[in-house]
Amino acid sequence: MSQDEHRQIAKFYDEIYYHEIESAGSHPSCHALQLIKRLQVAPGDRLLDVACGAGSWLAAVAQHGADISGIDISERAIDACQRRLPEGVFFLGIAEQLPFDSHSFDIVTCLGSLEHFLDQPAALREMARVAKPNAKLVILVPNAGFPTYRFGIYRGTQQQTVRETIRSLDEWQKMLEEAGLEIIDRWKDLHVLSRSWIVRPPFYMVPLRLVQALALTIWPLSWQYQVYHLCRIR
Repeated sequence: MSQDEHRQIAKFYDEIYYHEIESAGSHPSCHALQLIKRLQVAPGDRLLDVACGAGSWLAAVAQHGADISGIDISERAIDACQRRLPEGVFFLGIAEQLPFDSHSFDIVTCLGSLEHFLDQPAALREMARVAKPNAKLVILVPNAGFPTYRFGIYRGTQQQTVRETIRSLDEWQKMLEEAGLEIIDRWKDLHVLSRSWIVRPPFYMVPLRLVQALALTIWPLSWQYQVYHLCRIR
């Protein structure tokens, strides 16, 4: 892991991935509201989102009274967060070196991002370090058991251009445990059950997306595309 590698990744996110970044909307998605309910986010909770992007998740928890912080490798993403959420604390940086004191947060989230980090074990150790002893840590990661990935139909996201590692649930569990975390719950990511995900360009993919979204509701956890891991410090 080198500064040059991180600079190349930051360039990708600034110039390509977040080229047309949109600030978080004023109305939280149903998906975000369900996650808030599951985590029992309460007013005054200190919540850190690692790889916070444009801040849509942080905007949702802020509306429920949480004190929000975020970090992202993309300057464009952090600028969007600061404009949208001036009450938040945001840093431009990498997950492997979090600029926060130890035992600072009640909730730490990393949603669909760990697979893109250069040193994933180091990032997890940092999340564990900044979490309070009784904190909730929520990690959302892709699953190599996803049927279309397993059979070579799905190759990954746009971010595979710079870095994307898709592991089995057993491999993710081992990595989490080696970072000092204990998994206390896992569940399906069903955010694709939304019109905005299904009905979007290219439109010839709409029927396939619809079938996939419906299939995820009945497939077992081991077949899911992404899986949430709720953890605590061991």
